[in-house]
Amino acid sequence: MLFESAGTSQARAGDREAASRPEPGVDKGLRPGEPGLLVVDKPRGMTSRAAVDRVVRLVGRGTRVGHAGTLDPLASGVLVVLVGAATRLVEEVQRMPKTYRTVVRLGARSDTLDADGRIEPVADPRRPEPAEIARAVAPLIGEVDQVPPGFSALKVGGRRAYDLARAGQHVELAPRRVRIDRIDVVRYDWPELELEIDCGAGTYIRSIARDVGEALGCGGLVDVLVRTRIGAFRIEDAVDPSRLTAESLPGLLRPPIEAVAGLPRRVLDAGEMAAVASGRRLPVCGAAEAGGPVALIDPRGRLAALGEVEGSGGWIQPRKVLLAAEARPAGRLEGDPPAGPNSGTATRVEDLPPTPVSPPPAGPGE
Repeated sequence: MLFESAGTSQARAGDREAASRPEPGVDKGLRPGEPGLLVVDKPRGMTSRAAVDRVVRLVGRGTRVGHAGTLDPLASGVLVVLVGAATRLVEEVQRMPKTYRTVVRLGARSDTLDADGRIEPVADPRRPEPAEIARAVAPLIGEVDQVPPGFSALKVGGRRAYDLARAGQHVELAPRRVRIDRIDVVRYDWPELELEIDCGAGTYIRSIARDVGEALGCGGLVDVLVRTRIGAFRIEDAVDPSRLTAESLPGLLRPPIEAVAGLPRRVLDAGEMAAVASGRRLPVCGAAEAGGPVALIDPRGRLAALGEVEGSGGWIQPRKVLLAAEARPAGRLEGDPPAGPNSGTATRVEDLPPTPVSPPPAGPGE
């Protein structure tokens, strides 16, 4: 999700405008061309949007801010906030593997699959033995087809599933293939079952709680959920959003290159930098650039762009350019391709509606 600070739309509601207004004493915010990643420890009870709004108030007017991977208000933990041109890396962060700690409450069910929904205790529930829990968890590991929660941001016939569910309509969502690498039983003390889960993008922890409870014949819902890791971004390194200040924020931003740490790298010279800034492709050099995405690095070691090896592998085409506007040549050069949404020109920022009183559950995954 992307947001932009105040001054971009007169049609926004009053609370949106107030949230986007810089705090007293903040006049210029971050300098243009200073993108970065901020690893936030979102507290329970706060929406992901509210955590981002805190950063929006600090960075100043005209600076884009986004986050990668919504956390429900009930959940806490790692939320990666992207500032400036780093917002173009949202998809790269979203694809990173994640780790969660959750406490599943057995012996009850919920319409939202968590403790924020309408809870229905199971009458005289059976209490499974530890060996039964291990057997219930095992089939959920691997590449599996998972049915998302009815209260989710997935669309059904053009409408959000949670809107249909809140309207009292029965929502049936098709199973989706997800990857669950590990589910460890950390603690079992009826009715609490604590799990630690490693999974890929799009996995719903609420669905895991439901499926474990149903396999045990007693029902289950998420009582506590903490995201402890997204890729290399860990909760131990995360900051409390309520303690951020305009003075501390720039020093807490991490370089955008950390979002693509696993990609092959190509260090650019001055001529190649100018070509990339204009969206022109580069010839491939080296076996590491034989195929797939490539991180294009400027002479100072900063991420200049993400490129993609095209066709038979002879050329690298810049796809997402992070160069500061003042570093680019003015205007297009002869032979340059038309500017696209990721070619370094300004991209449209999604103008999201105000955060509802009862915030929707997470979008793709928890």
